[in-house]
Parts: sequence; structure tokens; C-alpha cells
Amino acid sequence: MPHPVISPDNVAVVTGGASGIGLAAAKKFARLGMKVCIADLGADRLVSTERELAAIAPGGATNVMAMATDVSRVEEVSTLEAAVRERFGGTDLLMNNAGIQPGSAMFEPEANWQRILGVNLWGVIHGSQAFAPRMIERGKRGLIINTGSKQGITTPPGDPAYNVSKAGVKAFTEALEHELRNTKGNHISAHLLIPGFVFTGLTAKGRTEKPAAAWTAEQTVDFMIERLESNDFYILCPDNDVKRPLDERRILWAAGDIVENRPALSRWHPDYADAFASFVKEG
Repeated sequence: MPHPVISPDNVAVVTGGASGIGLAAAKKFARLGMKVCIADLGADRLVSTERELAAIAPGGATNVMAMATDVSRVEEVSTLEAAVRERFGGTDLLMNNAGIQPGSAMFEPEANWQRILGVNLWGVIHGSQAFAPRMIERGKRGLIINTGSKQGITTPPGDPAYNVSKAGVKAFTEALEHELRNTKGNHISAHLLIPGFVFTGLTAKGRTEKPAAAWTAEQTVDFMIERLESNDFYILCPDNDVKRPLDERRILWAAGDIVENRPALSRWHPDYADAFASFVKEG
């Protein structure tokens, strides 16, 4: 059985809902009888995705809405929240999923960093701040799911702006959950979705066929729902190449850089290559 919030007639809002993990989640919620709002950019694909969702939702178009929203702009997210409230009466599940990964470099112009942080980090902050107070006021059980990344935990070299944004999502979601569980009368919980290698438009990089190592977006959403049933906060997803034990060793090694006073990102430092390989093997 899914988490009680993922129930017929409850309302789910998914940002970045027109593609990838967001679309897979919106479809899953619709099939389970939830009323679904997707927020994304691109008028044409929003229209086509809304029709696609209406075709699979038990209530048809009545239970589906789509709204163009730039999550990096707080006023647009506030407008989204108000529109969902007017149409469906409120929100039971918020999935702050919108994200971009155009690539980044340490000393490139600021505009690219601002764009990545605006969508990936500020989008999560804006969504949580706009929706959570109203969700709490309703007095019902609810879920806020923020999409993070393993790159926000182990922070591999090569894409610093993305790593910073997702590390921020992790820290923000931890703080949000602490705030929620210490708020009197609150029945909302926060959760951090940490996908593995998922084949989506974000990760395809020109490929048209799913690599064997990757999960589909649908597999990721099924795993998310399974772990929500167990009330996991850190929803750490495996894929076809990396299982949880390997993720755990990588995460522990990253934390060990601080504890052991090793060089930053020692996993990729030539002097520590053998030590890291041994550490993984021991696990």
C-alpha cells in the first residue's frame, strides 16, 4: 500500500512535471486517483502533457491541471500555490522536482551559476515556503518531496554549480524536516529523493537508447513510493550499476575527508586512489 497521502482525491503538485522523473511521478499519482497539477516551462509540452495525464486519470481532465511556472521566481511559485488552492482546495503532496544541468565551470560567467542555483536550489526553497504554511494550516497529513542528487553528497569534480545547488537542497530539506517535526499541530513531513543514474532528458546527452546501467524514471518513482511507505527521509535510489552498499561506501569516504583531514575530494586524488579502492572493497 502506498503512503496514506498518496490516495485518491488527494492533491499532488509536481514541479518539472512535464518530463523525466517529474512526469513519471505525475503519471503515477494520476493513475492512483490523485488530483495532479504539473508546473513546468514550455506551453506546447504542458498542453500535451496535461492531455496525456487526463487520459490516464480516473477523473479525466477534471482532476488534472498544468501551469507554466518559473520556479526561480518566487512570485510565480506563489501564483501556482494560489491557483492549485482555487482549483483543488489545497495541496497534500508537493514534489519540488524542477531541475536543470546545463554544465558549469568554476570561473565561468556568473549568469550560468545564477540560472542553475535559481532553478535547482531556489526553486525548492520557493516551493517549500509558498506551499508548506498552507499545507500545515489544513491540518491534514502531507508530504513535501525535494529532488536532490548524489552529486550533492559526494560532490564529484566537473560540475561545481550543479553540485552546490544539490548540496543546498540536501541541507535545506534536512532543515525543513526538522522545522516541520517541531511545529505544533503539523502533520507534514519532508523527504529527500536521491536518484541514481536515471535515463531522462537531463542525463541523455544525445543518447536515444537507455544505457544498461540506468534506471528508468518510472523505476525511480516506484522506488520512491515504496520508501515513502517506510517513511524514509533519505530516499537513496540504486540503479542497474550502483547498489546501495557502494553508495554507502562512497558517502562514508566523502565524510571521512573531514574526519581524517584528507585533501578535498580525496576520492579523485591520485595519492588516495588505492586507499579508496581498498575502502570500497572492505565494504
